[in-house]
Amino acid sequence: MAYQPMTGEQSMTRWIALALGLAAVVWGSLSISADAPARSPAPDIGLSPSCKGKPAKVDDSGFVVIGGIEQWVTAKADSCASPVLFFISGGPGNPLSGISDSVYGAGQRDFIVVQWDQRGSGMTYGRSPPAPGEKLTIERMAQDGNELAAYLAKRYGKRKVILWGSSWGSILAVHMAKAHPELFYAYVGTSQVVNSVETQAESYKKLLALATKENDKDSLAVLNQVGTPPWTDPRSFGKVRRVIRKYEAKVTLPPPDSWRRAPAYTTAKAEADYEAGEDYSFLNFVGMHGDGMLSHVDLPKLGTDFAIPMFFIEGAHDLLAPPEMARRYYQGISAPEKGWVLLEHSGHDPNQEVVDAEYKLLRERVLPLAEDK
Repeated sequence: MAYQPMTGEQSMTRWIALALGLAAVVWGSLSISADAPARSPAPDIGLSPSCKGKPAKVDDSGFVVIGGIEQWVTAKADSCASPVLFFISGGPGNPLSGISDSVYGAGQRDFIVVQWDQRGSGMTYGRSPPAPGEKLTIERMAQDGNELAAYLAKRYGKRKVILWGSSWGSILAVHMAKAHPELFYAYVGTSQVVNSVETQAESYKKLLALATKENDKDSLAVLNQVGTPPWTDPRSFGKVRRVIRKYEAKVTLPPPDSWRRAPAYTTAKAEADYEAGEDYSFLNFVGMHGDGMLSHVDLPKLGTDFAIPMFFIEGAHDLLAPPEMARRYYQGISAPEKGWVLLEHSGHDPNQEVVDAEYKLLRERVLPLAEDK
């Protein structure tokens, strides 16, 4: 798709929604290969300079060689003595590196907040564009994530990191946790997606009931036109997503106006890379015929026994990934510790209620688990 500049409102909506080059800045010694957990140990790369001697602020950004390609990573904290909080963003194709400071800046008091532009998205797409015909897979991206988790722990002198996933990120993060639980202190999931077939069916059923109750002829026309899922036309997903946002907006709190992108992410090049990565990732997610990564999502099939604590924060009005699905999944999970939070003024996309609840749980339940002994 040819790049066309977006209006401020369109641009902000694109960046905030979760399921929805720029001058190369090399992150110190990070422009090297980070070894995956199953490989031989990486050479001693040392800690970030900010973590030597008296604990100081962390303000790192740059490209790390993960999975054989350069991928964009940022890390921010008031102190490098804090535990690493590794955020797995949604989309896929919707990295939050650009708005992390304004949305998650408060968390930098207690954590090293790490954002990652995943393979095929954002700054990573601009620096390491996919080869023609190259496909994204959950397995490859989970390997990337675990490779980066191991690298972050080594760089900042931690035994493990905290894993935090939202929407698509909640799918990827669970795959990561199942494959290498030894890398993580705990998992925190928001807007948890569990099973693609059941989730789409439940979502469609809820939307149809709401539109029928409201006698919403426009929305009913869209829903009847796309038909019941599973869908084989990739455009159907976007059409239904717009109906979802319409109804969630009626009963949820909007994101604050203070959520803004950092200037480095507002250049024409950065926005073009973001949009191209979003298009590429979306088509890989849904597939040209409903056969993309989403069609393979069935987290219970991975097993429901977890070696790490598992926590879930869900919007009561989430129409994309209904919380009833996440609740059943949560109830079937066996883990050393579990926690469930349901938010009455939230849907699928983040707002301030979601962010506040995430940090409350992270500080009260997860932070005590993340002590390097």
